[in-house]
Amino acid sequence: MSNEQPLPVVLVGARGHGRWHLRNLRRLAARGTVTLAGVCELRPLSAEELGEGLGSPEQGSDLGELLERTDARIVIICTPIHTHADLALTAAKAGAHILLEKPPAPSLAEFRRMTDGIAAAGVACQIGFQSLGSHAVPWIRATLAGGAIGRVRGFGAAGAWVREEAYWQRAPWGGLRRTPDGRDVVDGVLTNPLAHAVATALRLAEADRETDIAGVGLELYRVNDIAADDTSSARMTTTDGTPVVTAVTLAAERPGEPYVEVHGSTGRITFWYKQDRVLLERDGAEPEYSTYDRTDLLENLIAHLRDADVPLLVPPERTGGFMRLVEAVRTAPEPAALPASAWHSEPAEHGPRRVLDGIDALTAAGARQLALYSELGASWAGSTTR
Repeated sequence: MSNEQPLPVVLVGARGHGRWHLRNLRRLAARGTVTLAGVCELRPLSAEELGEGLGSPEQGSDLGELLERTDARIVIICTPIHTHADLALTAAKAGAHILLEKPPAPSLAEFRRMTDGIAAAGVACQIGFQSLGSHAVPWIRATLAGGAIGRVRGFGAAGAWVREEAYWQRAPWGGLRRTPDGRDVVDGVLTNPLAHAVATALRLAEADRETDIAGVGLELYRVNDIAADDTSSARMTTTDGTPVVTAVTLAAERPGEPYVEVHGSTGRITFWYKQDRVLLERDGAEPEYSTYDRTDLLENLIAHLRDADVPLLVPPERTGGFMRLVEAVRTAPEPAALPASAWHSEPAEHGPRRVLDGIDALTAAGARQLALYSELGASWAGSTTR
């Protein structure tokens, strides 16, 4: 049990992914680190949804009013992407510190408006890229700096996930439309489901700030009958000329663990970021596997509030490079619909899902060869870089 007083927290968005935050809050409440002071939802949570161990928090649909009633120190925002900026600014105006789910905003303009307001309010903000709490990240950076794999040639990321057609019906703001009600959402595979692949690669490349990116090339495709991309590749070029290439899909043949590869002149490092597992391969040496612990981002935010010498792991400025990708996706042409000859449908647990033939090997090849799908010779891919 901590000697510190528990910090009151308001959770905004407690359903969907918000359930993960409820579980985490339950864990930290049991340790005396936090109390759940309030839940902001359009419909109040039932006792069953709330579960045990979190008391009886205030509930309401207006964040400003809820903050006045609870005097919360921290606000966790886990809501649709296009609501992030306004909610974060409401929290900042009330003097509350923020844990904001990724992606931080649907456009660079909204991101800058939000970060400017947060800075002016003098509150702390952590962006919820949980993979950046992995202790493998600083280890890989130190290993690269020590020259273990020679000169770094580039960073590749791959993600082959499975999503049923019902996934796209999960919310009105989901991938079915890029701009519901005229507002940017940008809920594509690169910017939301597999956003960690991009953000983790940029952090390992030390190119995660907005000014670290010289250019972005994109190929956006869709297998499903949606507006957003579900299969895409991107090449981000850093200001020092290093390529950061991502190849991802939600129409995989088989679900796999996403990863980032660092390619050097004398070896390679592979980081399965969801598992905190690393493979170091060096010329003339046996492969070395290792696993690492992870710092929870809410715990890191709390540690920072209690001791300013503890740095935030994911402050907004360290996601500016990722926001360059979001902006490129937002302003790109509509994703190209792939022909029915390129994919097939098969049954899944909650209905059918569409499978892009051969995509698993292509995502792996994209990360390994630092190549876009069109450069790999995919029959359905055409160059749409910009």
